[in-house]
Amino acid sequence: MADKVYPSAKPAANGAVVNGGGAQPAFPPNKAQLFNTTRPVYRPQPPRKHRRSCCCSCCLWTMLVIILIVFLAAIAGAALWVIYRPHRPNFSVSNLQLSQFNLTDTKLNSKFNFTLTARNPNKDITFFYDSISVSMYSNGVDVGDGSFPGFVHGTKNTTTLHTVIASSGQNLESTDVSALRSEIKNRNSIPLKVQLDTNVKMKIGALKTKRVGIRVTCDGIKLSLPGGKTATTANTSNIKCKVDLRIKIWKWTV
Repeated sequence: MADKVYPSAKPAANGAVVNGGGAQPAFPPNKAQLFNTTRPVYRPQPPRKHRRSCCCSCCLWTMLVIILIVFLAAIAGAALWVIYRPHRPNFSVSNLQLSQFNLTDTKLNSKFNFTLTARNPNKDITFFYDSISVSMYSNGVDVGDGSFPGFVHGTKNTTTLHTVIASSGQNLESTDVSALRSEIKNRNSIPLKVQLDTNVKMKIGALKTKRVGIRVTCDGIKLSLPGGKTATTANTSNIKCKVDLRIKIWKWTV
């Protein structure tokens, strides 16, 4: 007859094995068993700052403000145009005489008598001019310089300005001398361009603007060289003068 095998230990009432056989977890489990102390403690992360969304919102509002300013400026400009109908001043060459033009291998002595007429066609706008610098060019070569004093250009006003444009022993490059001599030899005259630069501000009713730069260019002038002491006079009927604004943005002028 086979022998009966009896267990070496009796199970305890709570499921633990006594007298050997390995310890088993107690039931019901305690707090240490429910919450495993070996696991890392969970710490909630702080909410991230939405820097990118804030930056986009700032850029969007900036663009909206700029668009609003431009829109309001356009409305104000349109209103001024409708009310005052502003026009640029007109310039024309009334008289230009050449009394001296002596050209050597390196130097130039010249003298021009120059008369300019400025017209303000506006009935509600007054112009305030700073001093005006005047330069005379022939194929890009500076052949004389002068200036006009500043003046106030009233409404519906015509002002005549006189000055002497001269060069007293001005040093020239050899290439410039050759170009001038070639022009004189081939045509017995020299092509000229007058350039005027100044700053001007306007008064429109009770409003005064800031000063802006303007450049006046009078091109298409031809003058024969004087013979002896007799000055030569240019034909001014075909001379046209163009007025351009010179707005400075940072280091560039447009």
